[in-house]
Amino acid sequence: MSHIREQLNRLTILPVLVVNSEAEAVSISQALFDAGIGAVEITLRTPAALAAIQAVKQAIPSLVVAAGTVNTVADMEAVAGVDVDFAVSPGLTSSLAECARALELPFLPGVSTASEVLGGMELGFDCFKFFPASACGGPALLKALSAPLAGVSFCPTGGINASNAGDYLALPNVLCVGGSWMLQADSVAAADWVSIRNSTRDSLAHLARFKRA
Repeated sequence: MSHIREQLNRLTILPVLVVNSEAEAVSISQALFDAGIGAVEITLRTPAALAAIQAVKQAIPSLVVAAGTVNTVADMEAVAGVDVDFAVSPGLTSSLAECARALELPFLPGVSTASEVLGGMELGFDCFKFFPASACGGPALLKALSAPLAGVSFCPTGGINASNAGDYLALPNVLCVGGSWMLQADSVAAADWVSIRNSTRDSLAHLARFKRA
């Protein structure tokens, strides 16, 4: 579990990508990397996802690539087969935890309540994706959890944008935030990678003052 904590603690933003092709994935990831992003999460929401993960890892070896929307054991096995750096799920089951452990694949499971965190701790986890963050109480809930769940850290995702990301990053139990606000649909459709690079760079500069050491 320490591997996940170390990976996330080096980040400010973990961009969440939904990609339609290998070429699109590489172009977006390159723009993000050029802006200063150290990792991306490519979700398994499209048929292109697995091939896109492989393409990005080959094209940008220094970029950490996570697989998101890992919902089943079959998903976990598939992403392990393309050598992702870690897997991310919106939830947590004992089957997913056991599969990740058997595959020796670092795993960031999702939680939205204190009970789910306790269940995850029983399975050996101390870092979680907090999802869907804004719908489940946002920074206020994470702040409330910090005392009774000391030592547990989160990467909140869901409803996070440039205006509220700092509220999360200022919390001691938040390592980084996940989101896709810098990937505007019109910029992606127009293949305007310069715009994506610049908006991401601006976000990182703005959020640097909130990121806790």
